[in-house]
Amino acid sequence: MNILMLTQLFQPEPNHLKGLYLAKDLIGRGHGVEVLTGFPNYPGGRVYKGYRQKWRMREMIDVVPVIRVPLFTDHSSSALRRMLCYFSLAFTACVPGILLVKKPDVVHVYQGPATLVLPAILMKVFFGVPYVLDVQDLWPESVLGSGMLRFKFFDSILHFWCDLTYRFATQIVVLSPGYKQAITLRGVPENKIKVIYNWCDVSQEITTDNQEYSDPFDLNGRFNVIYAGNFGGVQALESVIRAAAMLKLELPDVRFVFVGDGVDGDRLKKIVDVENIDNVRFIPRQPVERIRTILDKSDVLIIHLRNDPLCRIGIPQKTQAYLAAGKPIIMAVNGDAADLLNKAKAGVTCEQENPVSIADAVRKLYRMCPEERAVMALNGRRFYAENLCYSVGSSKLEKILLTVAGG
Repeated sequence: MNILMLTQLFQPEPNHLKGLYLAKDLIGRGHGVEVLTGFPNYPGGRVYKGYRQKWRMREMIDVVPVIRVPLFTDHSSSALRRMLCYFSLAFTACVPGILLVKKPDVVHVYQGPATLVLPAILMKVFFGVPYVLDVQDLWPESVLGSGMLRFKFFDSILHFWCDLTYRFATQIVVLSPGYKQAITLRGVPENKIKVIYNWCDVSQEITTDNQEYSDPFDLNGRFNVIYAGNFGGVQALESVIRAAAMLKLELPDVRFVFVGDGVDGDRLKKIVDVENIDNVRFIPRQPVERIRTILDKSDVLIIHLRNDPLCRIGIPQKTQAYLAAGKPIIMAVNGDAADLLNKAKAGVTCEQENPVSIADAVRKLYRMCPEERAVMALNGRRFYAENLCYSVGSSKLEKILLTVAGG
């Protein structure tokens, strides 16, 4: 079959899950693939060096043909500028975008912004091409919940548009049971929605047992509780820092390590400095190939999100990376993510935005014998390999695309 991958982001932009590796793999399985996307600008909001915006650009990345169309580049906190970014790509993906691609048998829409479904709907209406909607961000809930849009009339417009994208989709793929339930409650037939758990970056699936690494960040010799990822409002990491402060004197061997950056980073670092929370360590954002090395130095990995209805029905992407890393996990997220961890028997859960509960979870794991923690780690790695890994998820997605394309 011939597949058009329609996506807001694509390599060389980072952290794009169903991007270049999936496209190459589908080509390797005998399918034709084209990618329609914008010019790379994430996360800085500026077009990457080596690229210059024009009305269209064709390039080959490895064996994958990529067609790029212009867009208004922005990744700021401005609602107006962000919407211009989303709408501009939606329109240029229609014209000239859909006039530049070969007619596919199926379109795979990787939905961050729901605006991107517009060209897929036009291709279905005018050319009879079905599309699979891969929902990674639940609209309009995520937009309205973020506070970026403060005008009431946008609420009904976004709901109408999202209902339309669900109705026109031949099949919908979601990343959690909670997402499926939320879309079903909006009148979409349950059999139209399939749950395919996300996998982690394929490079992080490689196990590293019995390998020695250098220790450039001086992580040896402590009981390391590590968080790796974005420092933003959604992550609400102040609660984890407050838990660290509670344990500073009680468990002096425990150190909390935060790897990454984000809009909340300076504020968090100021809290640590002003209050002299000396069992907290910050490490700048690292390339993907080094992250696995850092995770291997952990005794416990922690996931935390703010106490929000949307967070309770999603599964943070780092869940899969942490399970693949084979380390005990503290899941400070209620709902689907906690259910997944309990099913894997790979760690302990606690209340999000509750420093006392987080501190209790750290105590519990610290006081376990190493053999008990090793069992949790092995459970997590096994569960990931059997249920969440790339080979499992990509095969399910390929079957759906084949079915929608008519076999």
